[in-house]
Amino acid sequence: MRVTLTALHKMCDEGDRITMLTCYDGSFAGLLEAAGVDVLLVGDSLGNVIQAEDTTLPVTMDHMVYHTRCVARGSKRAFLVTDMPFGSFQVSPAATFENAARLMAVGAQMVKVEGGQTIADTVEFLTSRGIPVCGHVGLTPQSVHQLGGYRVQGKTDKAARQLIRDAQALEQAGAGMIVLELVPASLSAQVSEKLRIPTIGIGAGKACDGQVLVLYDMLNIFPGKKARFVKNYMEAAGTIQGAVEAFVKEVKTGSFPAPEHSF
Repeated sequence: MRVTLTALHKMCDEGDRITMLTCYDGSFAGLLEAAGVDVLLVGDSLGNVIQAEDTTLPVTMDHMVYHTRCVARGSKRAFLVTDMPFGSFQVSPAATFENAARLMAVGAQMVKVEGGQTIADTVEFLTSRGIPVCGHVGLTPQSVHQLGGYRVQGKTDKAARQLIRDAQALEQAGAGMIVLELVPASLSAQVSEKLRIPTIGIGAGKACDGQVLVLYDMLNIFPGKKARFVKNYMEAAGTIQGAVEAFVKEVKTGSFPAPEHSF
């Protein structure tokens, strides 16, 4: 039986850290859940690591539907979250619901959208119609051009206050989980303290209720310089299974992320 959103909330309440990795195909789906990963994220990061695009912006709904179906078929237990790609939820309410419903129909248990207060109405529209939503604030890759690049967010007092407001607005709108990306550790600790729903960090320090990394980064498959928050788990483990198991263990025990992976 699959992990449920209720089970993830219980883990959060009990201090059991949630493990999440991106996943794009059936083979890795089975391997990751066998290694103990709680949540599989079918991320639009597939644009970077699968399609060799410079950004996630070219990823389409058809791409996300295809990869979600693959991951759903290859897994039995892990909770499944799918990114709504750029342009799929910045449209009319009816079109947004249709796009989200396509992902749910092929196996997603929750959809993820990027943005804060400006998309709170969209989150409320979806959740009130039975579609669970994961929020995403801080560095939002779909807005990389507007943000001026891949930079740490919330560094000034004004920006920090806005990020807190964004996270709270998403929770109030019905979001069941929220990803904090490239946020100072002290700020993510404040956000996690203020929210009742689980927070999942990526480059956001260890105070979050869980951690996520891009699979191809933590396995050192994706070429080029890695972000500071990435740890190469293949270096010590030697095997994919061992690397994923090490990630799960370190997140559960709180040893990852270490100070060198935080801001």
